[in-house]
Amino acid sequence: MQRWSVVVPAKRLALAKTRLGPTGGRAEHEALVLALLGDTLEAAAAAPSVGALWVVTDDPRAAAVAARLGARVVAGEPAGGLNAALRHGAAATGAAWVAALNSDLPALRPAELDDALTRAAAVPRSFVADAEGTGTTLLAVTTGDLAPSFGPGSAAAHAASGALALDGDWPGLRRDVDTAEHLAAARALGAGPRTRAAEHEACA
Repeated sequence: MQRWSVVVPAKRLALAKTRLGPTGGRAEHEALVLALLGDTLEAAAAAPSVGALWVVTDDPRAAAVAARLGARVVAGEPAGGLNAALRHGAAATGAAWVAALNSDLPALRPAELDDALTRAAAVPRSFVADAEGTGTTLLAVTTGDLAPSFGPGSAAAHAASGALALDGDWPGLRRDVDTAEHLAAARALGAGPRTRAAEHEACA
């Protein structure tokens, strides 16, 4: 069975999740960002369709979390933001089947990602929209360049580029976390243990 190389971008902690709002002090906020990453990677690693996880980051703490969970770390994130980082990571894998996955999916279930990637295997290029239907949480290619267009309106941008919107019952895969409301929604779905623990510490 062909398996996927999944690339996950992780910003420097000081710059990540600025829209999330107060989550304690700086240390607590950074711990929560790391927790989101850790729960996402653990779920992704357990999906049978995933052959290798790659994390693109120049943050040493994010790199350490990734390494502990068995991901390969691509250091030295190039200038240019998220999409440049994903292109860099996709090139580093050397694989034909590559998927870009958000780093902030604490309620992700391995079965959700496995089902989405199984469906993605049938088409050249596809994506999963976020819960609001405007953003993207997963972009997958079986041939050609990843060509990511993450950012505001990315679902429409990926569709316009020819990627197929995948339709499935994947609430955890669709629920990325940018705001306090998103975090509450992820908690209601069943956030992973790191995120729950980090939230508890932030509120203590």
